[in-house]
Amino acid sequence: AEVDHMDLYRRAIIGLAAVSGDAGHLTDVLDRCERLVAGRPEVELLSVRRRLHGDDD
Repeated sequence: AEVDHMDLYRRAIIGLAAVSGDAGHLTDVLDRCERLVAGRPEVELLSVRRRLHGDDD
């Protein structure tokens, strides 16, 4: 989902949420999503931030 900079031309912040019982699987899914976005020639990926939440959160 586009989560910020909706009013700016040619700039967007997108967010992705995923749920898994296995952190390794979740990391694999997020890695594939990142590669998919970064592989688009019309996209310049400036940064990536990840935050994992566990049972304690």
